[in-house]
Amino acid sequence: MDISVVVPLLNEAESLPELCAWIKKVMDEHKYSYEIILVDDGSNDDSWEVIENLKAEHNNILGIKFRRNYGKSAALNVGFEAAQGNVVITMDADLQDSPDEIPELHRRIIEEKFDLISGWKQKRYDPITKTLPTKLFNSVTRSMSGIHNLHDFNCGLKAYRKDVVKSIEVYGEMHRYIPVLAKWAGFKNIGEQVVEHRARKYGKTKFGFSRFVNGFLDLLSIFFVGKFAKRPMHFFGTMGVLGFTTGFILAIWIIADKLIAIAHGAKFRNITDQPLFYIALVAIIVGFQLFLTGFIAELVSRNGVERNSYQIEKTV
Repeated sequence: MDISVVVPLLNEAESLPELCAWIKKVMDEHKYSYEIILVDDGSNDDSWEVIENLKAEHNNILGIKFRRNYGKSAALNVGFEAAQGNVVITMDADLQDSPDEIPELHRRIIEEKFDLISGWKQKRYDPITKTLPTKLFNSVTRSMSGIHNLHDFNCGLKAYRKDVVKSIEVYGEMHRYIPVLAKWAGFKNIGEQVVEHRARKYGKTKFGFSRFVNGFLDLLSIFFVGKFAKRPMHFFGTMGVLGFTTGFILAIWIIADKLIAIAHGAKFRNITDQPLFYIALVAIIVGFQLFLTGFIAELVSRNGVERNSYQIEKTV
């Protein structure tokens, strides 16, 4: 199969018939073999009934319905598991992503050998309450991930080689960081394509400020897990040793300062009267706890079922 189109959706009953008809038109024009995977993320409107009707009309539509709302990441992860196409395209169900972009995305994955192509909506039709946090989010993500050639990590319109979606796990708010997940999984040939952003035709946006906060926390999780998942002692141990050493040096300095003052008959303060003593004590305790945390995390990691699970591209 050439293409799998994965569409996560929540309360998009009005847009689904038009979206599927549009995708079908593009696929037929270019003679692609394809499937459309519609993942209903716990909609409370008529979305599932619409999907059932579309399935009855077109046998290349697969509908998946969650019992409740789990979020876009869960919907994408289930869609990725079901996808059979050599190229997987993701797009939102609100008609703000244009299916006319699919042929060029497919061509670049196949001919230019990209692992992942992320859309970039240069001209957006979203309110400033959405575009401003998005710009900040993209700037922070570029800095932390090292993927400097992407302007819009969170664009719903993306294309992947099949191997990519079968090698990553998307959860929480991780759908915002799929390029980062792909990079940590060893897929570094990541490109970008300017795509059209259409004004919303039906319904209303699902974006909220809480998603931005949760997304930033997930970025920290990705950064830590991707870098230290198999060697947690390198992080916790380093921080612990630095904390313990800093506290120990401060404590020695305070004691030495008092002894020198006594030796010269000068006035001195009791060690327990000095704020620096408590700072040193806290640094020693926290440093020791961080080191123990790293040791325990290392034991857990080495006894995990995936301790020797690595991404293997090919064998001969």
